[in-house]
Amino acid sequence: WGAARGLQHALMLTLGTGVGGGILAGGQILRGATGVAGHLGHYTIDADGPLCICGNRGCLETYFSSKAIESEARALVHRGVPTALTLESTCADVFAAAANGDEPAREVIAMAVRRLAGAVAGLFLIFDPEVLILGGQIAGAGLILTAPLREEVAKRTRLMLRRDVPIVASQVAGQTGIIGAAALVQTRLDAA
Repeated sequence: WGAARGLQHALMLTLGTGVGGGILAGGQILRGATGVAGHLGHYTIDADGPLCICGNRGCLETYFSSKAIESEARALVHRGVPTALTLESTCADVFAAAANGDEPAREVIAMAVRRLAGAVAGLFLIFDPEVLILGGQIAGAGLILTAPLREEVAKRTRLMLRRDVPIVASQVAGQTGIIGAAALVQTRLDAA
């Protein structure tokens, strides 16, 4: 369905409070030996990084999630950095301030996007997807997220992949979790 329709190899990242994901490999959803494959937010990007809710350290979602971005914004405010951000600023507020030229907010977003790009580049070299689909509330930030992400990922992967992997927005609107669950049930019914 959606942006992966007709493809055999695709990655999906849902960017929100955490980072979710999914892997389509050979036309099949990759579930792994125990069913936990696809927890892409728990891909380690810094072995000595902050403790994650999963018990690991330095997971992608400890650096790129609405919680992580809001935490960085609060740290700026606590340090007294001149910014339009406040202790109550949401992730959407940080993206909006960055888009409006607030330099500290721009730096928070740039750092988060660089970390996301590093993780995405690693995933591209592991899975060699036809496309990366972005969903979730943060994906709605638009070009302030996707333009630097595409540029950084291309720089990191073009030599090995010899192509730029498209990074696109999710095309399934609304309750995507419910739609995905229904699709899994339908797939199992079709197989029976």
